Amino acid sequence: MDLDDLPKKKPDMVIGEILDPLSVAELEQRIQALDSEIARVKEEIAKKLATMNAADAFFRRPQR
Repeated sequence: MDLDDLPKKKPDMVIGEILDPLSVAELEQRIQALDSEIARVKEEIAKKLATMNAADAFFRRPQR
């Protein structure tokens, strides 16, 4: 059995979807999920910037 043959999980939310049918509680859960995802992405950006800065410092030629 190939991984491509497994059923795809439906995403919990789709960016841009119509929000009218959602309850206030569902909208609040959506905000919490998005806030968590934003924090996770910001952490990843910080890690990548730290790695880039470390590489820049390592490969930077000494000033004369």
